[in-house]
Amino acid sequence: KHKTNLTMLSRFSRVARSLVTTVRTPNTVVRPSAAVSYFSTQELVLGKGRGKTSTGLTGLAVDYDAVPKMVVKYQALLDTMASSDMPETYHYRTVVEQMCRYRIKACLDFPEDPEMVEELCNCGQVEELVEQADDEMEVLQMILQNKWWEQIPQEDVVVEENPDPSQDAENVTWEEEPIDLKRKE
Repeated sequence: KHKTNLTMLSRFSRVARSLVTTVRTPNTVVRPSAAVSYFSTQELVLGKGRGKTSTGLTGLAVDYDAVPKMVVKYQALLDTMASSDMPETYHYRTVVEQMCRYRIKACLDFPEDPEMVEELCNCGQVEELVEQADDEMEVLQMILQNKWWEQIPQEDVVVEENPDPSQDAENVTWEEEPIDLKRKE
């Protein structure tokens, strides 16, 4: 009996270790506690929540802890932007901050309902949203490294509101007559 208990404890520790993933950002390491949500007393419904067996997308496995991972990863995006020298008025930053805050709020409001998080975010399955956070971190690192906000001209750009289309082809000579796509002879 003692040996059986040790075997069960060993299996539990392997499962618990495999559920705890490490999220690395440039300045922090965060370990979300996935084991707590793994052992739930809720009834399983096939195809929903913990009863989900497939994402239906090749190469994207079901992740039962996608919602807590989303919170960690989107918060990492916010923290990275906050600790950077990117201006708060830079359009990319404002849009990404709004998206991150909205998705974090959806996750915190419905931590046990990934389908509701998917519906609120309206950008795919929660597993895809986790990958989107990873992709956004790569884009953010690239923008921070290149300081693209400094390459935008500060002077006002003149926009012609009502251009005259008759002047678009002025002084253009055609070597061949333009092909009329409507007329096929």
